[in-house]
Amino acid sequence: MILIVGAKAAGKLDYLTQSLGYAEEAIADAVLDDRPALVNLQEIVKVDPQHCLGLLPELLRKEVVACNEVGSGVIPISNADTEWREATGRLCNALACQADQVLRIVCGIPTVLK
Repeated sequence: MILIVGAKAAGKLDYLTQSLGYAEEAIADAVLDDRPALVNLQEIVKVDPQHCLGLLPELLRKEVVACNEVGSGVIPISNADTEWREATGRLCNALACQADQVLRIVCGIPTVLK
């Protein structure tokens, strides 16, 4: 599994389609289904942050998982947003530990982290 992280609109989807060759039909957007690639993982976590680590086995079966970096920037006012950001970070950490490759995309440029 390849984990791709980066800011919103940093070029993660373009990297999936242009560099990795995935057709848009093969990429699920914030929904877990049988497609091999997933983008916007952070939106799935937002639904139930407390139980997001339960998604790990299903996510590890994907070929590619992409997630926005949500842990930087302005500190959220609401506890729910703080919990969501922390849960997203914990899930990405767990994915990164087991991923074959981890990339960070900045301005459309991939950097290999693992």
